[in-house]
This record gives sequence, C-alpha cells and structure tokens, in this order.
Amino acid sequence: MDETTSISWPANEREIVWDFSASIFGSKSAKLVFVGLDNTGKTTLIHILNVDFGPKDGYPEPITIDNTRYTLVDTGGMARRPLKAYLPGTAGIIFMVDASDPDRFQAAKELLHTLVQMEEIGKKTPFLILGNNIDHPSAVSEEELRRALRISLSDTGSDMAIRTTGKGQMALGDETRPVELFMCSVIMRQAMDIHRCRFVPYNPQAINALAFSHPSSAEVSGRGVPTLRLAIGRANGDIEIWNPLRGTWLQESILRGGKDRSIEGLAWTQDPREDEDDESGFKTPGKLRLFSIGSSSVVTEWNLEEGRPARHSSGNFGEIWCLAAQPRWKAQKSKDGKLIPPLEGEYTGQHLAVGCADGSIVILSTQDGDLRYLRTMRPSTKRARVLNITFQDRNTAVAGYADSTIRVFDIRNGMVLRTISMGKGSVKGAKELLVWSVKCLPNGTIVSGDSAGEIRFWDAKNYSLIQRIQGHQADVLDIAVSADGESVISGGADQRTTIYKLESGKKGDKSRRWAEVAHRRYHTHDVKAFAVYETKDISIVVSGGLDTIPVVVPLREFGAEHHRKLSNLPQIPQIASSASSRLLMSWWDREVSLWQIAKRSGGGDDFLDGSSHKLVGKILFQGEESLSAATLSSDGKLLVAATVSEVKMFGLRQRKGDDKHVLRVQKLELPPAVAKHGAKNLHISPDRQWLCLVRPNNDIYLAKIVGSSDENAQILPKLIELNRTPRQIRHKDIHGTLGQYERNVRSIAFSDDSRILASGDLGGFIDSWILEDVKEPAQGVQKTKVNGKVSSDSSDDESSDDDDAPVALEGQRWIPTPSESPIPRLKAGVLLLSFRPSTHTQTKVLTNGANSQLNSPSSGADRLMVLTTEHQLSEFDILKGKLSDWSRRNPKAYLPNEFTTVKDRAMGAIWDINQTHDRLWLYGPTWMWMFDLSQDFPSSHEAMGEQKASNKRKREEEERMKTNSGAGDRMPLSKSDVGLGRKIRKTIGHKETSEVTVIDLKKERDRDILSEDDHEQYDASSAANDSTLARLRREQLQLKGDESEDEADGMDEEDTAHNDQQLPNGTSSHPPSLTNNNPQVAFAVVIDNRVHLNGHALPHERQETKESSAAFTKPESAPPPRNPTNPDSVLDHELEPQPQSKQPRQKRRWWHTHKYRDILGITPLGLPLGSDADQDLDEEGFGLEVAVVERPLWDVELPGRYIRDYE
Repeated sequence: MDETTSISWPANEREIVWDFSASIFGSKSAKLVFVGLDNTGKTTLIHILNVDFGPKDGYPEPITIDNTRYTLVDTGGMARRPLKAYLPGTAGIIFMVDASDPDRFQAAKELLHTLVQMEEIGKKTPFLILGNNIDHPSAVSEEELRRALRISLSDTGSDMAIRTTGKGQMALGDETRPVELFMCSVIMRQAMDIHRCRFVPYNPQAINALAFSHPSSAEVSGRGVPTLRLAIGRANGDIEIWNPLRGTWLQESILRGGKDRSIEGLAWTQDPREDEDDESGFKTPGKLRLFSIGSSSVVTEWNLEEGRPARHSSGNFGEIWCLAAQPRWKAQKSKDGKLIPPLEGEYTGQHLAVGCADGSIVILSTQDGDLRYLRTMRPSTKRARVLNITFQDRNTAVAGYADSTIRVFDIRNGMVLRTISMGKGSVKGAKELLVWSVKCLPNGTIVSGDSAGEIRFWDAKNYSLIQRIQGHQADVLDIAVSADGESVISGGADQRTTIYKLESGKKGDKSRRWAEVAHRRYHTHDVKAFAVYETKDISIVVSGGLDTIPVVVPLREFGAEHHRKLSNLPQIPQIASSASSRLLMSWWDREVSLWQIAKRSGGGDDFLDGSSHKLVGKILFQGEESLSAATLSSDGKLLVAATVSEVKMFGLRQRKGDDKHVLRVQKLELPPAVAKHGAKNLHISPDRQWLCLVRPNNDIYLAKIVGSSDENAQILPKLIELNRTPRQIRHKDIHGTLGQYERNVRSIAFSDDSRILASGDLGGFIDSWILEDVKEPAQGVQKTKVNGKVSSDSSDDESSDDDDAPVALEGQRWIPTPSESPIPRLKAGVLLLSFRPSTHTQTKVLTNGANSQLNSPSSGADRLMVLTTEHQLSEFDILKGKLSDWSRRNPKAYLPNEFTTVKDRAMGAIWDINQTHDRLWLYGPTWMWMFDLSQDFPSSHEAMGEQKASNKRKREEEERMKTNSGAGDRMPLSKSDVGLGRKIRKTIGHKETSEVTVIDLKKERDRDILSEDDHEQYDASSAANDSTLARLRREQLQLKGDESEDEADGMDEEDTAHNDQQLPNGTSSHPPSLTNNNPQVAFAVVIDNRVHLNGHALPHERQETKESSAAFTKPESAPPPRNPTNPDSVLDHELEPQPQSKQPRQKRRWWHTHKYRDILGITPLGLPLGSDADQDLDEEGFGLEVAVVERPLWDVELPGRYIRDYE
C-alpha cells in the first residue's frame, strides 16, 4: 500500500472521525449520527472536533472543518427520545460507550443492537464504535469490550461482524455490516500521532540455507548450549546470526553480502580443543567457525567478530553447488568402558566436502585454523551436477546427483563405494530424476528426496531400497531428520512441510515401516531449507524458502505445540529520520532513499499532487559490498553511510524553485583516517558536532564535525579512540567458543546534551565516556587502529604515558566516565541503549556554533536506560555507576509479565517527555509498548492479588501455554490431534501385584527445564531481595509525598466544594456512579453535511443539556507520588479525570498493542498538527509524532510459485 495514514495512540479521535467519514462519503454530502448512553463523551468529542462549537437560538451552527461543511446538534437530555427522527438518510453511525463503566455494558449492548435492527438504518450503513475513557483503572480491554457488546471479527456466533481496515482483514459479505472498533480517550487526546507508512520498498530476500552451530544431541540437557547460534543465508548474500535464547529468538547480527552474491549453503565446524592452558589456567575450547558457498567456485569462512570474510578457498574444480561438514569426532568406549583416544596423527577436527557442477567432490581441510585443499573425488567421466551431500559417518560421504543416482564415497581414499540408481523419471516429466536432498539417520539409513516428490529410504549396509513414499506433488527440495532417527521432515516446491514417523515397535526392528503423519503449509512459497536442533528438552526444526520468513516448527512435539514465524526484516532498524526537516531515510543493499513526510496541519498536504509523502532523494553506491550502517543528522543536513571497508558522507539541502521538494545531494570529502577501514555502526551526536564510528573490529572512534552549514561541514583528520574496558568471556570446553563475538557492539547512544556516549555489547558489558573541556588541546598523536595494530602520524618517540593520554580536539576530549565503580556485567546481553531526555525540548534545526556548555552534563542527562535480551529494563546513573532511583524502586520482578515474556525482542526505543508524563515507547516486529516512568509499577503481589479470584483459570491457562520445546506455545488438549498424550501410565510388576503410576509428561519436562545450568536458573532469592528493597524505597518516597499532601488539605477542600456543583441543566459535575441504578439515558449528536435546501439549514431540535464541563479539566502539571498499594489499570484503558482536586489524576502506567504487522522501524518525525508552543503541547497532550514503517509480506514481490492442480 503506497500511502501514509495517520492515527493517534491509541487513536486520534479527530482523525478517526474524519477518516471514517471520508472513507464512507468521499466528496458526497451525507449525515453522521452520534449515539450513546449519557456521559460517554459525545459532546466532549464534538468540542474536540471544533472547539468554538455551540448552538445558538436552538438551532445548530454550521461549521467548516477540513474544507467540509458540517451541522452539529447535541440532543442530550431527552430520555429515550425516539432516535428515528434522526436516522433517515443516515450514512454512518458513531456509537460511543464508556469502557470504564462495565455496569452499563448491558444497556449499551441493547441500545447498539436496537440500532442495528432499525429499519431506518440500511443494512450496509457502517458503524464506528469508540470505547472511551480507556485510561480509567476500571476500563476493560478491547477484546473484553468486544465480547460485552457481542461483536466479533467473524460473522459466526455473533449478531454482527467487525471489518477493520487498520487492525485486521476479512471479506465483507452481502449480509455483513461494516463496523470499526477503536479504543480512545476524548479527554486525554493521546500524545503520539502515528503515520503508518508502507511506501518504503524494502524487499526481504529468499532463504536459501540454514544451519545450527551445534549438532543435535540427546545427551545435552536444557534448552541449548550458550554458544548455540542459527545462521540464515539469503539470496542477496547476507547471513543472519540468530540466538535462540531459550525460545525468544534474537537476531544478533547480519554478515553483509554484496553485488551479485548469494548464499546457497552454510556449514559450521568446531576446532579441536587445545591441550595448552591459557593465561588463566583454563584449557581453550575449540572455536566455532562458519563457512558458506554461493553460486561460485569459492568457499568463504566468515569472521563473526568483524562481520566480514576471514578467508577464501578456491580452485579449478568449477561451480560449487553444495556443502557439508564432517561429523564431529567422538571418543569411543572400549569393552571395559574406557574412552579410546584418537589414533596417532588422526585429525579430530572437521573437514569440509563440497559438491561441484562437474560431478567432483572436493575435500577441504580446516586444520590449524586454515582452509586448504586436500583431495578431489571424481566418480566417472560423466559430468553430472552434485546437488546435495551429507555424511553417513566421519569417513563416508553420500551425494545426490542430477543423473538419477546417489553415490557413496570413502573420503580417506576417494573410492566410490556404491552407485545407487533411482530409476527413470515420470512419463510426462524429465527422463532423469534430480536428487535434491540426501540425509542419513543415526543408524546409517539413507533418506533421499527427488524431483518426483518422493521420499525414499535406503539400507545403510547394502544400499537397497527399503521404502518409498509420495509425500509431495512437486520437487522435494530438502529433508531433515531427528536425533533419535524416529522422525523425518521434508519440504518442497508445493509449499508443503510433511512429517514422517516410524511405526511403534522395538528399536532396531527392520520390519517397522515409515508413514506420513501429517503435512502443513507453513510457507506460501517453495520450502528450500531445513535445520534441526534437539536436546533432551527441546526439539525444533527451522524452515525457510522463497517467502523469506523463517518458521520454527516443533519436531518431537509436532501436533502438540504451535509453530512460530520469525521476522523476515532486520531487527536492527535500517531507518532514521530528521524530525526538524521531516525526512525519513531507509537503506538496504547499496542504496539509500530519502522521503519527506507532509505535515497534517489543517488536513492539508505539503505536496501539489496531494500525496502525503514524496521521494526527495536516492543515493546509489558504487562497489561490490552492501551497506552495513547509515545515519542521518538531527537537522537533516548530513548523511553518513558505511560498508565494512569504507565510510562516505553527504551534504543534503533543498533545491530552490519548482524542485523545492527534491534534495540536492553533495558528496563531502572525508580524511583517509575516517573513510578507510569501514564501520559496522554509525551515530551523529544530537548537536551535530561528533560522529561516532564503530569499526568492524569493534573499536570505537569519534570524529569532530566542524562548520556551521552543510556546504562547508567537514571532519577533522584526527580521530579520538575510545578504549573499552577489557573483559574476559568464558565458556565450557565442550560447548566451544565464539571468540570475541560477544564483545560485538550492539548499541551506541549519545546523551541528550551530546556530552555522554555509551556502548553496549552482546556479552552484557556497558562502557561509557564523558566529554571534558580543556583549556589547551593536549599534544597527543593521532592514533588509528588498523587490523588491531596502532599506527601514529608522528615520528617522534614519546613516553607510554603520552601515548595513553586522551586526544583533545578544539579544547575538548573524551575520557572514561569517572564513576564510583564501573557498571557490572549484566545477566544478559544489551539489546538497546537510550538516554532519558532531561526535559521536553522543541524540535528545531541545530547549528554547529561554539560549544558553550559546562564541563558536566545537564541535570538528568546521565540517566541511561538499558534493555537486555531478556527484556529486563534498567536505568543507570552513568556518573555514579549505579542504578537510578526509579530502577531501584522497579526491579525486574515488578515489570509487567506480558512484556518480559513477549517472544519477539524489542527493536527500538522512543522517548516522549513533557510536564505530564515521562513515556518510553518500545517496539518490536509486531508490537508497541509504552511505559510511563513518572509512575512506579505495581509489585508482583499487588498485580496478582487484584485479579486472583477472577483470573485464576486464565492464569493457569497462560502458565500451561508458556512451556514449549522451542517453537510456539503448547496447544490446548482439545486442539491437538497428533503426538503423544499428556500423561502416561507406568506399570511395574505382574498384573496381580503390579504398581501403577500416572506420570504427567508436562511436569517431568518442566522439572528438567528448571534444572538447567547455573546461568539459566531463575534466582528466586535474588528476586525476593530486590522486591523487598523496592518496597522499602517506595515507602520512603510515600512518606515524603504524604507530608506535602497534608499541607495542601485546606486548599483541596475548597476546590472540592467548588467542583461539586449543579450545572444549569440539572446535572452534576461528578461522573455518574458505577453503581447507579437509575434508568439509562440515550443521547444522540447529529453531524449533517447535506446540501442546505434553498439556502436554509434543516430544522433540528433545541439542545436542552450539555455534558459536564469537568471534562475539560486541565491535567496536573506534575503527578504526585502514587500509593504503591494501588493496583494498576488493566491494559488498553484511558482515565477520565475526576473533578475532585484532592484525588490526583490516575494515569496508565503502561499500554501495549500487537496490531501492527512486520514493522521495519519506528522513528520520530516532529510535532503534530504544526504546533509550535510548548505550553500547548503540555495542555493538549501532544508532543510526539512518529512514522511507523511497515513492510507486510503481501506488499513484497515474490517470484512465481508452483500452482497446484486444484488451484
């Protein structure tokens, strides 16, 4: 969808109404009717639509909003007045319900369904339902309101069906009424204006290869070893490294490809453990190494620490089609139980076997950390392509060919042990079968998949055919087998994923037959690759193909657990923005695109063609390598992009005349010290005076930007190197090591005043530096690290002290943060870093004038928010090196359980700070989450105790769904149709004296999971201590707050008496009681924009009442301390302010939604509606405008797929 739409969080009521009317009426004249019970916010919403609205002389006053003429009438005060007088000619109904008043849901439902059945309303007349007051503590969620009003997303089992354009999709049948449901608050007019953008043409690439770093093993307990990683190879040459993280799945890094590159195969190896001890006295574990092939004659080994190739191996053996690693060496046991050591001279590492287009198989040695040619095996003079290769054992390789054969080799001498003929192809198809995949079971049985769609099983010793199954309607492209050899899974060009299982019986019984258990279509295109990993507790298979989405499927628990789809988009957002210039930048491959988003002030657009966005610039980069990072300055005048070998900078400015919406892009020269050696991460400080570069080897440098405009902006040739604190990472010997991969810098962040810089890595280490002003620049030398070696531009010999002294540029230098103690290593890796802004500041164009700030950062600018890979949210006072007061009062145990257990990890963070709230917005691939840090979270006991009685069954259901074997949640027993039962009966002894025991398999598995390694255990005592300390800190804060409240009691009583007054229409300024038993009253507000007859307005009834003026109470400028015993509000609720001034306005502490799909990134744009005054921002609640860039799969262009017969 090439357009931009705007709503607010959770919806901008003004935009909802006009977008709703525009989608229905277009340019026609029509009438809207507002209906709802009393005190639901209808009149308040009318005031929001037009603040100066007010009926005169009993007749409605015509108004013009967004170039459309409307007639507004408030018909309140008429108990059950016949609505039929307002319904003829109605083109749309806006129905309002108070989401915070569950006692009146029944009356609201009756009124709603009465309206639906009225003959005066056509069957196709749309309804817009607004659930108001969702910030109130007693408000219900959208799903609960939907159930209470008997509306649903389907037309079965309900009186009507909801058709939502932005939230979901469904076909609108002939008898289905279109209904939209939004949760909102017409009082608060929430703070984030959202542009949903789908015009960014980022195209995710097909998945061609998958590989786990460790083989499956039934001897390993837990949910995987700490160094377990999944490599995903894509068609553009990128390799994604994913960490399963015990089921949460984090995309840690991307190894960038290049022009005309593709990944067609992946393989991991582990070097033998070194016998010598390191400096600490520990034996060095074997290093994990990653290799790839890609439509060429080159095998590439990747440097995981630097994200670029480490070495290549090529020869004259032709194009490589497949790749396999030799199985790991395992010590065998003798008859007396002792381990047999390797033979003298035997290499215990893993060789590589590659199959070529000329039919040869080449063996490459990985010994001594190198990649060398070892030998070539040629079966015959016939040049048939080797399509797939695997190992039956360490010395026997099995290869599938394109000439209807499978060949078995002995890699020690290159001899062909057996040639297995597959026979001819089908009569209508090709004469020869293509053996696309071969795998071996643990007992040596060979499993093959071919172009006829058949799965065949071959004997391990005599290589005879055991069984054949027609599992697919098209080519079988890949096969995977389980660790126990009892299950096989296949995928093909017919989008099928098929599971085969061996019949029950004794292990080793050759009479057991294979059977197809089930098949599913998890993918919408060809299924090209599988990767399996199993331990005692988990069993998963990851599949991928042309639809670009990795799918995690349970293997051992197939049919008992759900599958899970991972994101096909980069998890480190490849977008940036300039709020002041409203520029949106996105980059991929070797190009950068820039769009300008129009302002929505007054409903108009900035562009002559009426569009809300425009492509104003595109930069295409020469060279072979893809971009690894790009950033945009806050004023939108500088753009910096980098590959792993080069950095480039561009100046941006608008053209004059008719091309004012087209940017002029000018390349700026960079000093060689900056341009060379590339970067994996870039960041420009908010004041546009510093450029931070994270080199591929994770060294961090700062470059000084000088110049007051984009025309003469330049970077000084001398770089400042920031030294990171040395850390040591240890792993168990048997698990292997990734080297210094965990020291990869995941995130960098500048403070709001640009005087503090922080970095966090995958190992959980945080380093920080502070900018210091010096009287005279230090006479340091320029130091630039190249491949880990330090070079200097000065030829003079200086002392080591002078070499280590920080380099000063223009009277400033960066030094390590002088905190009392460094921040200790976190329990999990760093996911995001972001400094909390000290105060709300208006977005404006920044200049590069002289720096007049003091030595110390501004007040509050040193608070660093850290989000770990376990979704633990912590805030540190960087200058003190310890947790902030807020974080000490809100430990991990107090965080919402829905946030800590969400499966998709967060991608980015945005701050929304003003006088009324301190909001932190986090977002992931499909969700958005808001935390108001001006309030404390409820303790776990309070949150659970409030809903213990009503939600006991629901919590038990959620707890049961949590445990899974690595894929999706566990299916309810009523929906599982395949797999073992939940319980088994164990019988000991003969029938007469037997003892029967019922074993719950789920409890046994949970017990095994909880008894994992020390680093994976939940430290209950530590959590209890954190909760106790947090409770004590909150009590101290509450005591201080009570003292200040006692001094203001007198004034509060006066305010209360003033607010408790009767309005002229006889209604009270207080909201209605939730326990009010009086008859419910229905009100209606009519919006009529029909053409006036003969220049006169149509007659309407006189307005008799108006709703409470208390709805316009100004929010509190600073929320007082909250009582920690108050329970938190339910999700998706808004609060309507109470008229009593003694009771503070209750605000929601968090909010979240999962109604976005495939988020590429979210980035701030500027202030909504063209507001320029900070005072207006605080009063109205506005202050943040963002662009949500979505890239759903249905917008991605995919190649043609196999069309099934019934299609």
